[in-house]
Amino acid sequence: MTLTAPPATLAVDLDGIVKRYGAVTAVDGISLRIRPGEVVALLGPNGAGKTTTIDILLGLARPTEGEVRVYGRRPPDAVAAGLVSAVLQTGGLLRDYTVEETVRLTAVLFGKPPGAAAEALDRAGIADIGKRLVGKCSGGQQQRLRFAMALLPDPRLLILDEPTTGMDVGGRHDFWQAIRRDAEGGRTVIFATHYLEEADAYADRVVFVRRGRVVADGTAAEVKALASGRTVRATLPGAAPDRLAAIAGVESAEVRGDTVYLHGRDTDGIARHLLTHTAARDLEITSRNLEEAFLTLTADKSTGDKSAADDRSHR
Repeated sequence: MTLTAPPATLAVDLDGIVKRYGAVTAVDGISLRIRPGEVVALLGPNGAGKTTTIDILLGLARPTEGEVRVYGRRPPDAVAAGLVSAVLQTGGLLRDYTVEETVRLTAVLFGKPPGAAAEALDRAGIADIGKRLVGKCSGGQQQRLRFAMALLPDPRLLILDEPTTGMDVGGRHDFWQAIRRDAEGGRTVIFATHYLEEADAYADRVVFVRRGRVVADGTAAEVKALASGRTVRATLPGAAPDRLAAIAGVESAEVRGDTVYLHGRDTDGIARHLLTHTAARDLEITSRNLEEAFLTLTADKSTGDKSAADDRSHR
């Protein structure tokens, strides 16, 4: 892998990007700067603008307003130069070809030497199924095949849209280990996923998008800290949710069997109350995880406020 981008060049530079489809605004002023070698998770609920943003980076959609550069070039020019590859959720595969034939054909189209196909198959972890017809592959195996094809032009920017859909736990782990190795070599990776634990474990940076706008941008720890408050977990058989919610400092209360979860800002005070006024035991205070931060920061709190429809439906 040989990546030679000038160190001063941003991998991605989005400046005030707006994308409208008629009366619907799918992206509403996103500005985002990503350095070479970063692994960035782009997260948000359905209709938040993630896919539209990815389409703009791939040159598949043009912004209504704003400027976008990929390694200093317009997205279509960057794609044409082989600087950008993508692993999308569907499409792009011929079912009657074998896995190996598919990768070899792609290698020929990119003018790569004979050994490039074998290397891509190996890096994607599918060298052992090279003789299998694509139509006989599982969904996870087909995603790995798309990954192998995306590696062939040796892109500086790799964009992944739900890349591990259909993979089992072991397959997802192996896939992300391969992505991290690529990033260590200087490749920039942007991925959208519904598996928030993947973003927490593998992303250098997490970007939350809500209704076409960036609402959080930082490391997973920094983003989790934005969703203020912590949770007190304790074992308390027979607890009544309404009585727990009445404890001073409790913002929300949940009971799961004999375990109670109390969220609030004054978790020390909540813990003292449980220990001195109830039979609670096995008490623990924890910070919010990325899923809880996601739900807090991307929640649509305005009644009747309609989010953008699913990104691709507006083409």
